[in-house]
Amino acid sequence: MRILLVYPPFLDNRIDETDISAVPMGLYYIGALLSEHGHRVHLVNMYKPGAQITDILSFVDDVKPEIVGFSIVHANRWGGIDMAELVKKTDPAITTVFGGVGATFLWQQLLTHFTQIDYVVVGEGEYTFLYLIEALAGGPTKALSNIKGLAYRNGEKIIHTGPPDLIDDLDRLPDPARYFSFQHVAISRGCPQSCTFCGSPAFWGRRVRFHSVDYFVSQLRRLYEKGARFFYVSDDTFTLKKDLVLSVCQAIIKENLPITWAAISRVDLVDEEILYWMRRAGCIQISYGVESGSGEIRKKLNKHISGKQITQAFAQTIHHGIMARAYFIYGAPGETDATVQASLDLIDEIKPLSVVFYMLSLFPGTALYHDYLKRSGKTDDIWLQRTEDVPWFETDPGLSQSAVMAFGRRLREFFYERLPDYATAHTLTDDPDFAAGNADFYSRLAMTFTHGDYAADSRIKGKQQLAEALYRRALLWHPDHRAFLGLGMLYQRRGDSRASLDILSQGLSRFPDSEPLNLCLGTTYLNLGLIDRARACFARFPGSTQARQFLKECDRLS
Repeated sequence: MRILLVYPPFLDNRIDETDISAVPMGLYYIGALLSEHGHRVHLVNMYKPGAQITDILSFVDDVKPEIVGFSIVHANRWGGIDMAELVKKTDPAITTVFGGVGATFLWQQLLTHFTQIDYVVVGEGEYTFLYLIEALAGGPTKALSNIKGLAYRNGEKIIHTGPPDLIDDLDRLPDPARYFSFQHVAISRGCPQSCTFCGSPAFWGRRVRFHSVDYFVSQLRRLYEKGARFFYVSDDTFTLKKDLVLSVCQAIIKENLPITWAAISRVDLVDEEILYWMRRAGCIQISYGVESGSGEIRKKLNKHISGKQITQAFAQTIHHGIMARAYFIYGAPGETDATVQASLDLIDEIKPLSVVFYMLSLFPGTALYHDYLKRSGKTDDIWLQRTEDVPWFETDPGLSQSAVMAFGRRLREFFYERLPDYATAHTLTDDPDFAAGNADFYSRLAMTFTHGDYAADSRIKGKQQLAEALYRRALLWHPDHRAFLGLGMLYQRRGDSRASLDILSQGLSRFPDSEPLNLCLGTTYLNLGLIDRARACFARFPGSTQARQFLKECDRLS
């Protein structure tokens, strides 16, 4: 059968689009399983907020699908609903299927109110979707009622066949890297924790299942061969099983996979040994859910970690040359000026190099949401409004919108004001194995202030001077390509062509075949009026569009 899999658009824009831009991994796994069974699968990412809903029609016209599946993460449910309506108007014979975490917790509401949705896959969806397609095609699984994990209409009645059987051996699933390119990967499914704001336990269950090391590293290898060099390891807690983490890291090193990657962990599930091997294997960032500096609020969120564990994890992580990123939640139950101050105090203690601040919101499938429905007497029909979430403060008489917005501003302003001090405050390991990694750490951090996330942020003062100090610190550890290039560009921007010439020449003595260093040196020669030397730098890269443009400039100035 011809199947179109769609990741639909969101209602609201994001400050950082990476929060929503990645297609959920489950959609790739579904696509791989269907492809393995002979179906023709086309997968499209249409996440952009404000995207034209009608764009779906061009894919329908091109693919001519018999089935269109929508991956719903709750905040994009209206994009899916609107697109499904268009699909049905275009061709009522097309079957529409919703799946994903957002659809799993709202299957009854979706099927009750939106006739443009034919089926909802509830929970872990690969085999449920496959069996549904086989049933629709008249294959061996003919009775819909026999397919676990499915919800659908039978006349006026809505049928739910119960939860699906979880896949015990995840390696049974075909590797989606055989069929697709992506950067978000995971070795596990599930989380044993029970944070009240998270829907993972209700979706996956609290029993964690794992891929084998061979499966996971082979997937990384296939994606690397397709051009991926950086990966987001998106397990709820990557370091949950220490022996597995060490084996993965050692396999990456043995396979000589020159990749970098970021992971998510808990502060109580890292130690020196894990961090050592993660950094050696290319990990450059770990995100930790700190949530609050207030132990009382962490307790209300069912986040069982201590201040000592938080402090130790951040110190150890950065000591190994890994960026430690903190997630903080504000506007939580019991939030006050004092609890926000506790968060500020903790931030100043752990000195994180990146922080994501989230205002607490309610989503189906979470304990907080279940408690809200119980307290308020409301139902899932609150989601018939065109909204992405329900902020907690709207349900809490002790909080107001203005107070919560002020909490958020206070946290952000504090962090960005102090970030320059944090960037130079940490001490890295003096282990010789980490010299190149330490240089890489500092040059990456410097680049965030000149070209990355922090470059355009007016709240951060003295960015150019800070970046220069960090690039210089990198070179104290080891010759680093990024540090030479970054300093060369800084000096160019400052109008100091002689300093730029000197540092770029040093860089090229170490990295003579580097196109960026040669092009940057060439532009420095142009600034000095040394046209022939500039031309020699650009002529080394005849296949480069940028080099050809610079050569034209040389001709013009000759």
